[in-house]
Parts: sequence; C-alpha cells; structure tokens
Amino acid sequence: MVAREVEVDANWSFHCLVFAPELFGRNSPCGTSINMTRRMMKPRRPRGLLLAAAFLAWPFFMLSTGAPAQIPLGQGNTELRVNEISQNYCDHLSLKITVRSDPKTLLDRQSVVKLHDQKRDTTVFETTSKDSNVVFCGIDFGDYDVEVSAVGYLTGSQVVHVTGTLQQVQSQVILQKDPNAVKLSAADDRIPAKARKDTKRAVDALNSADLKSARKYLDQAYKIAPASAQVNFLYGYLFLQLKDFEKSETYLSRAVELDPRRMQALDLLGRLQLERQHDEQARSTLEKAVSASAEDWMAHSLLSEAYLRLGKYEEARTQAQLAIDKGKTRANAAQLILGQALADVGRDQEGLQALNTFLQTDPGNALATQVKALIREINQRDRPGIGAKEQTGASPLVADSEPSLPPSSWGPPDVDEVKPSVAPGVTCPNEQILEMAGDRVKQLVDSMAKFSATEDLVHEQLDKIGQPISKETRKFDYVASIGEARPGFLEVDEYRSERYGLLDLPDHIATTGFVTLALIFHPDMQANFDFSCEGLGDWHAKPAWILHFQQRADRPNRIESYVAGGEPYRVDQKGRAWIDADNLEIVRIESDLVKPVQQLSVQHQIAEYGPVHFQRKNIDLWLPQSADLFLEINRRRYYRRHSFDHYMLFSTNSVDKPGAIQGHPHDAVQQP
Repeated sequence: MVAREVEVDANWSFHCLVFAPELFGRNSPCGTSINMTRRMMKPRRPRGLLLAAAFLAWPFFMLSTGAPAQIPLGQGNTELRVNEISQNYCDHLSLKITVRSDPKTLLDRQSVVKLHDQKRDTTVFETTSKDSNVVFCGIDFGDYDVEVSAVGYLTGSQVVHVTGTLQQVQSQVILQKDPNAVKLSAADDRIPAKARKDTKRAVDALNSADLKSARKYLDQAYKIAPASAQVNFLYGYLFLQLKDFEKSETYLSRAVELDPRRMQALDLLGRLQLERQHDEQARSTLEKAVSASAEDWMAHSLLSEAYLRLGKYEEARTQAQLAIDKGKTRANAAQLILGQALADVGRDQEGLQALNTFLQTDPGNALATQVKALIREINQRDRPGIGAKEQTGASPLVADSEPSLPPSSWGPPDVDEVKPSVAPGVTCPNEQILEMAGDRVKQLVDSMAKFSATEDLVHEQLDKIGQPISKETRKFDYVASIGEARPGFLEVDEYRSERYGLLDLPDHIATTGFVTLALIFHPDMQANFDFSCEGLGDWHAKPAWILHFQQRADRPNRIESYVAGGEPYRVDQKGRAWIDADNLEIVRIESDLVKPVQQLSVQHQIAEYGPVHFQRKNIDLWLPQSADLFLEINRRRYYRRHSFDHYMLFSTNSVDKPGAIQGHPHDAVQQP
C-alpha cells in the first residue's frame, strides 16, 4: 500500500448516513440530503433519516518506531510490555522462559507469559518470540511465579527460584492441550490440492471467528471436494458456531459417514445431539466413538450423559468412571454424571462423594447452585433414588451453550450469541489494557491532523437467507480529521468526494462516520461504557486480548445518533475488540445494536485494522483496512464492504479551503 504525506487546509464538513425517502415509502417525511455540524455527536434537526457519527467507525492508533521496548502501565503492581524489540541479552541478571508442547518440541504458537515477583509483589506480562521464549531483564534474587497461556492449551504454571550463581536463569514450561478445545486443521492428504488452500484459509478464519470469510472459503473447497470428511467436519463446526444446529448435524453426520473413525467429528456430533436432546442418536454416535478410541475420555464422558438421560444408570456410572480414570481432573464434569447415576441406583453416599468432588474441583461452575440443591435433596429424602426427571436438567458438558437460533440468521450472529475461544485460566489485566488503549487513542487525537484514502465500496441487497440479489460497486476519495476542540469534547470531520449524488448511490444509502467507534477507548469516553476482558484469544494465529464493551444506559451516548422524521433517537452499541497481545494495538472491532431503533433493526459491523508506515514522519498509524456492514432497514437486508488503500497523511492550516489539497508526497508501505 502506498501512503503519502501532504499539506492541506483543515476543516472538512462531516457528512452522515443518508437514506432516500423511497426506502421508507412515499409518505415518509425523510428528505434527500443530510449534513452534520462539526460539534461532536450533536446533529442538526435534518429533513431526513440520519445515523450520525458512528454508523461505520474506525480506530486509528499511532506507534512511533522510536518507542521503547516496554511500556509500564498505570496503577497497582501490574505492567504490560510491548515486544517491539527482540531482547536476547541483558546487562544484569535475567530470566529466560521457554514454552514447549512436549519436552522436545517448541510450542507452535505465540503465548503470553505472566511473571509475578513474590518479593516485590509486582506482575509483568510479555509475549513469546518466534522461538517460543521470552527474556525478563532486570530481575532480582528471589522466587517468581510463572504462568503461561496459549489458545488451545491449558494454562501452565511453575515457581522459579533465582539465585546469584548465573547471569541468566533458564526455565521451561510445558503446556498440555486443552481437551475441551476443538482442534481445527486443514491437514488432510485426501483433500485435493486445489481445495487445500481454501480449506486452510477457512481454518484460519474459523480460529479468528470470521464466520463470513470461513463460509466463503468452505463453499469454494466444497465445490471441489464434496466427499472430503475434513471439509464436511469444518462445515459442521461453522454451522454450530452460527447456531444452525440442523445444518451442523447434517454435515457432521456426513463427515462421520465418510470417515467413521474421525474422533473429532464423532465427539462434536455426539455433543451436538445431546445439546439438541436427541439422546438416542447421541448414544449411538458416542458408542461408535468409544469403540473407535477407547482412550478418548471425552467420548466416555459424553456417553455417560447420554446413558443417564435414557435412564441407563449402571451404564452411565460405568462410562463416567472410565472418563474419570482416563481424563483425571480434566474429566471433572463426569463426577456430576457419576454422582447422579450412583444416587439413582440407591448408592447415595458414594453419589454425594462424587458430587462434592465436582464442587471442590470447580466451585465456580455455572451448575454449582443446582448441584448443591441436589445434594440437599439427596440428604433429606426418605426414599432411595431419584428419577431421572427430578434431576438437574442442565447438561454439565453443554451448559454454557444453550441451543437457540439467532434472531437474524441471514447475517453474522450477534456479538453476545457466539463468544470467541479463549485460553483457560488466564488472568486478564483489564485496567492496564484499557489504559494502554486509551493512551493510544489520546496519542492519535493529540498528534494526528488529517488523512485521506481511496475507498472502494461493494454493496449487495440480500434475500431472506442472506444470498445477494443485486450487487454494485463504487470508488471514492475519503478524508477524515480528528481533534479535541476543548478538554473532554472530541471533534470529528469527514469528507467523501461527491462523484455520485445520493440517487446514484446503491439503494440510495450513503454511509459515513468512519473514525468514531474507537473513541470509546479514549480516556474521556471510557466512563460511558462498561468494559470486561473476556480473556486471551487469538487473531490470525497471534494471541490477542479480547474486550467486550457496551454503552451504559445511565451515561450519555456520544458515539451514535439516529434521526427519523426529524426526531433524534438514542442508538446504543455493544461489541468486542481484539487487542494484539504483542504490541497492544487494536486489530479488530465487531459491534451490534444493543436494541433495534425504529426501522433500523440490525446494524452489525466488522472492522479490521493494520499498520501503515509513513516514512517522512517515521510513524506507524494503525488504519482501517476493511469493514463489513450488515443492515436490516425497514425489513430490507443489505451487505456492504468498505476497503481502503493509498493513504495520505496531511499537516493542516487554519483556513477552510476544502479544495486546496497540495504538497509533497512521500511514499510509504503497508506493514505485514
């Protein structure tokens, strides 16, 4: 990507989303042109329908190449470090941690290492290098708690004793695979070479929760290899994430037919059938699974639940005990099945022991309250055994994913319907991540005047199941600026070249507002939102902290407004941000409406960001690369994709002359 730096006069007008009145019927009071004043988030009373200030929104983060290798953060005794410079040598005593998947194999992915100094009571987070190690410099003598986390693995921990005998103390942590994580893989020699590339891309997209892209790549692979068990398995996994259980079961069943010993497909199919309460089918599937692999403790555990639901208590007890014997503490959920099965055959004391073991091992489990109630019932009853109908109805293995269809299955699921996978047992430094994100946004507001880009637009009108019935494309010149007019009040201006009039735009819809969503992380804006760190996930095979956000109902909305018939409406947003654990830059934001507003019932945004280096100022700006937008307006459904290229960075003068763009271009390239 080519980026330029030029000088230009400031102050472009801020254009907002505009709908033509034809979209809402001839009696609608909506007009045909809308403008937004420069006052942040305070629209005029226009003649038409307006989505202001953040219909599509983009965060931009600046990182100077001269920044230090570590950035201490704010409060308490926790520090996040940015791994911009590989540090293999320290002047003083250091600690090197190497992460492995077994004693002879380095971990095949980046991980996050948490180091706690017991003496100083301080905590530091760092990410591993490509050699799966990290070096902590400037440490002192004493004991250190080391905790290592990676997606798809159980968190590993150990205590390291540092003495003065060596310049560098070395230690290694071996991570065990998370048995509950579904391992996606494109490695299948039976997939034709032409389809293998699309399958790999689909796996990357599924690991990154990019379900739309995953479906596109799987569609292409399926055309070439419809009889591939792996492709059918991936389709089943995709539709499970989309909560389309019927399609998921169809594809998983097909995968099992094509490869009867494919354990992942058998386990996932059995789990899905239990979730759909197809207990007899689940029993049949899971009996095949334990026959195919007698050492698979998960298959034994799931089968024990199927037997319990069918009233086969002795068989349930046997399978639950096998799961515990083979899975140890990983099979703790089987203790619940074992306890209920034992109670059902009148062995109350043994059942109580199993139920108490379940609670002791996982006291924070979502079923803890129900299990405690079951224990009280067993202790108080006068009759032996409990009928299967009287037991807790929730499944200990699928309790966290109750089956329900999304309200709008034509597009991506709501951000609260599908949660991305995270590494288990990771302590999330929520306050420090928010502080760093706020610092980056504030740095942007303080340092960046204006930029422009070439914008490509793809617009599709969709049918009821999300298939395109029309497609149009456009190209624009896009300019945006951001500043702080006075402390606590941010000001955003945008301009898009008017190569097309409103009636020339696809379906007469104009979308702008590309620089505001990330402002929720600005220190002056954070109080208006609830933030929660959901854990350590990944994005494009790199670890990323995942933060959920939602507009607070008791705080002002300064991000987005909606005007219909001249009346403004409050539009609250919720969403999720992926923040690279290595450099703490936002790489993805996905958002939805908290609730529908007037004719606007769906507004789902997916935005991705990447670094663009400007050589003249020697800075990196994290700028929008693409945005996917799904809309449902007055029962009509649309998909839009905005992509950006050929960035230019401007310095500004104070005179308002929008047409006077001139200066000296300086090439820059997009970083990988």
